[in-house]
Amino acid sequence: MSTLALIIEDDEDLANIFAEALRGIGFDVEHVADGQLAQERLKNGAPPFLILLDMHLPRVSGGDLLTNTIKREQHLANTIVIITTADARMGETYAETADFVLVKPISFVQLRDLTSRLKPKEA
Repeated sequence: MSTLALIIEDDEDLANIFAEALRGIGFDVEHVADGQLAQERLKNGAPPFLILLDMHLPRVSGGDLLTNTIKREQHLANTIVIITTADARMGETYAETADFVLVKPISFVQLRDLTSRLKPKEA
């Protein structure tokens, strides 16, 4: 089973913190900083196990990615989606569509602890 985590986040510093937390518990990590590039990656690449999805992205919003790509692509049906947003109201709007909503600021420990519970156990 893939343990790829795809971080879709335009804040480079935050993406690096997220990546460090995920790598620390054994995830392979990819990062995309732009909504349109993320859309292309999601449609054409191998499905990630987990997506960390920012809502405010350049060119294609996180909301559009979630509703028009992630939830419509059959090969992404089992991918866990964690919304990461500073906009609590927007997080509430998408709470039923995503698996989890984390409101920024998100601590390293908070992300690590949540994702370590989600990560598949080694065989």
